[in-house]
Amino acid sequence: MATDADLLRSAAPGDFETFVERHHDAVWRYAVRRLGPTDADEIVNDVFMTVHRRRDRYAPTRPDARPWLFGIATNMIRRHRRAETRALRALAVSGVDPVVPDEPLDRVAFSAEIATALATMRPRQRDVLFLYGVAGLTLDEIAIAIDAPVGTVKSLLHRARAHAAEHLATNTTTDGELA
Repeated sequence: MATDADLLRSAAPGDFETFVERHHDAVWRYAVRRLGPTDADEIVNDVFMTVHRRRDRYAPTRPDARPWLFGIATNMIRRHRRAETRALRALAVSGVDPVVPDEPLDRVAFSAEIATALATMRPRQRDVLFLYGVAGLTLDEIAIAIDAPVGTVKSLLHRARAHAAEHLATNTTTDGELA
């Protein structure tokens, strides 16, 4: 099976399509969790158009393009930051997820308290937390995605978790209800 680097370097018909088919669903799930289905479609299209334009810049020594793809997606999602923050605040107030109201969330159970914690988190910390928890990237892959040292990624993830834990501890009672 061809590596991502092979597919990106190839000029053969269909190789880029194979690359897109290989990664589309994972990038779309990440984008939909951050922005909702409508904006996710736009972001995913933009990600793969950007990849196609910049594929000559991809490091051929990296066989797996997931960190690069998620880095591009994360940068594009930053442009939609206000919508994401509004959606998290709406979830915190209503308890109904405006991003994906009818779909169960995998890996992370969202609640109003968690949405509030995410909405008040620093954007870069939130990016790392979503890349780790939603996209399923490793710390090394996140470092590539956000173009930062692994130590910085560890620090951002630690701070994001600490922020969420502190927020949840100060905003819930001992029986789990909101304070």
